[in-house]
Amino acid sequence: MRANPISPTVDFTRDGVQHGHLRLPHSHDDSAWGAIQIPVTVIRNGDGPCALLTGANHGDEYEGPLALVSLAQTLRAEDVCGTVIVVPFMNHPAFLAGRRTSPHDGGNMNRVFPGAPDGGPTAKIADYFQRELLPMASVVLDFHSGGRTLDFLPFAASHVLDDKAQEERCRAARDAFNAPFTIEMREIDALGMYDDAAEALGKTFVTTELAGGGTATPDTVAIARKGVRNLLIHEGIMQGQPERAPTRMLTQPDDACFHFAIDGGLIDYSVRLGDTVQKNDVIAHIWDTRHTGRAPFAVLAQMDGLMTARHHPGLIGAGDCLAVLAVEVPA
Repeated sequence: MRANPISPTVDFTRDGVQHGHLRLPHSHDDSAWGAIQIPVTVIRNGDGPCALLTGANHGDEYEGPLALVSLAQTLRAEDVCGTVIVVPFMNHPAFLAGRRTSPHDGGNMNRVFPGAPDGGPTAKIADYFQRELLPMASVVLDFHSGGRTLDFLPFAASHVLDDKAQEERCRAARDAFNAPFTIEMREIDALGMYDDAAEALGKTFVTTELAGGGTATPDTVAIARKGVRNLLIHEGIMQGQPERAPTRMLTQPDDACFHFAIDGGLIDYSVRLGDTVQKNDVIAHIWDTRHTGRAPFAVLAQMDGLMTARHHPGLIGAGDCLAVLAVEVPA
């Protein structure tokens, strides 16, 4: 297989704190010999576990980048035992454009793994993570939120895995993050996800969904900053006492959790995030935007559950995810 064209300006085996870039040559109209330069920080203090921390897998999600730029600026080598690799803007082109996907090739970073060294820029970045960064890591934290089109209750998540020992490690790390909500999450479409790439390599993997709407708030950024520190303490990479607050445990038992719009229009929610609904309760109405005088279409809950995610903009398109429910379980 071809070598990946990305070259790091940092040495992942050297002790100390290094700030640099993952440099990807990229020839385009504005720069024939240009490059995509993805910021990276490495904090290393001897042998030990390695944490790979990523934000902006999707470029319109901001809690992770804010938590990670702060960590990269403040964490000292003497604070850690092992290695912390910080990539605040994983899909850097998408992040700079404020888009979910890359402006260079339309690539969705979280749907192109394992990537390809001879693909577009997004596939090349994914390939570098797949072949170079993920193998170094013992624990992987990938921050997400809803971006411009979704809004979530703030939660940390792990997945059901075939390897139950690995599943338990992921659950323990997820719980250590200590978000207000903790969930065993189902995915609508897992093909090509970074999550699966990390889990297939046997890594302890934690992800989040921290609100959304294409912005961040002081509360959600505080959750992210506390959570990453808690996780590093849990993994033995940092010393100290984790910050603890109550968390509510959720699960998603089957695909009835997901509710989609069968037609587009103006969305009129009947319930808020965090509300409990019963099966056949009205979650929302969708009003026809092409005519007046017509009754709206009612979207009914397919199960009993807690409203954990909702579409964010006021207009929704046919096929868009409208709402996601989950079931609360005893902590």
